[in-house]
Amino acid sequence: MSQFDECMEQYKTAFNKLNINYDETLLTAVAKGLGPSIYNKDSSLVSGSDKTELDTVKNNFLIKKLGLNDGPELDAAITKTVETLGKSNPNKYRACFYYLLTKEFGKEDIYA
Repeated sequence: MSQFDECMEQYKTAFNKLNINYDETLLTAVAKGLGPSIYNKDSSLVSGSDKTELDTVKNNFLIKKLGLNDGPELDAAITKTVETLGKSNPNKYRACFYYLLTKEFGKEDIYA
């Protein structure tokens, strides 16, 4: 099994544990879009309690990648995603986090 496949298994397991239905094709596309960062322990995770980290998610992913305008709805979606993946869950995988945000804003076409 490749390193990428191992990461995908981790993401699928995380979603299954939380009873979150997911589109495997979109999840794979989001993971591939993250490039080699998914293989680094630190960069592969999102810290839901680190404001700097969450600002980076907002600026680099939601605004730059998804093309959204800054506003309170972005912060609300990030908060919702942290809660969905579990505030106390230390394994908030970036690919899962970004997947949920992509779905939240209906931006799946970016990964088509």
